[in-house]
Amino acid sequence: MTEPILSCRGVWKLFGPSPKAFLREHGDTPTAETIREAGYIGAVRNASLDVREGEILIIMGLSGSGKSTIVRCLSRLIEPTGGEIFFEGRNLLGISDRELIEIRRHKMGMVFQHFALLPHRTVLENVAFPLEVQGIDRGARDARAREMIKLVSLEGREAYYPRELSGGQQQRVGIARSLAVGPELWFLDEPFSALDPLIRREMQDEFLRLQSLLKKTIVFITHDFDEAIRLADRIAIMYEGEIVQLGTPEELITNPATDYVAEFTKDVARDKILTVGAVMEPMEAGAKLNGTSPLAVKDPLASIARRVLSSDSDLPVVDREGRLVGRLGRERLIDVIYGSG
Repeated sequence: MTEPILSCRGVWKLFGPSPKAFLREHGDTPTAETIREAGYIGAVRNASLDVREGEILIIMGLSGSGKSTIVRCLSRLIEPTGGEIFFEGRNLLGISDRELIEIRRHKMGMVFQHFALLPHRTVLENVAFPLEVQGIDRGARDARAREMIKLVSLEGREAYYPRELSGGQQQRVGIARSLAVGPELWFLDEPFSALDPLIRREMQDEFLRLQSLLKKTIVFITHDFDEAIRLADRIAIMYEGEIVQLGTPEELITNPATDYVAEFTKDVARDKILTVGAVMEPMEAGAKLNGTSPLAVKDPLASIARRVLSSDSDLPVVDREGRLVGRLGRERLIDVIYGSG
């Protein structure tokens, strides 16, 4: 496994009169109750996570859970109260402001819920703006901006102003602008939540298309679990400033760490998310295929449900190498999809 491109260890963000002194006084581990009694707000509490190169890590939770605050700490848009944050092996909390600005200009991209386009500038000028800030000459930055505009399917609208675009088109401009600098790490803070449901779905499709082409390392915030499971490689769920569970969508659904996580996942269409390998039962020692056509561990349950439900006996499951690794039957499938399994 490759080294994480971004890591945080024991990150805190407290709001109050003297948060750093308060954190030190309590050995960098104050309880939630201690924080409240002292009149502080624990926006992020002792958060640790790794973001792997090329993955989509989604941070989610309800409003006020700390998800936007932790991303602003990771990018140092706000200063953490305590902890460590490493990007490409460098501690972001130990570098100068000048170094941080250079990292943001050249290696980080950011897209927010509110598009924040410059109303007096055209689409082309908006997308080229971060390159202008870098001091790149006009010919080179316009050429790069046109490439990004083509990438997000807005060709022909280079001369439009933001007011002449739909909400989805404006968000595409914001995405193109953030990609113009060729970021290695891409932060997206609820980028689609202000859009109508149909446009939101289209933008999710567009996002997945771009990721299939660009293979960026992405930290994506949402409060919508359906959106999270559609886009994520892994999901971190936050509650009252804490990361209460971090794992794949399958892990969160099949093994929720807390009642809060279980509540988040209870209405998920499990047959579309879970695979055979996640829910199969172990095969008895010495069992053989005996001519029965097996299921594959990576098959989504939705794709094999009819076959399992119509079978009087459990069906064998094989791994990628064709080795017998488990079995799945009607009762187990019904329990997983409709019961508490």
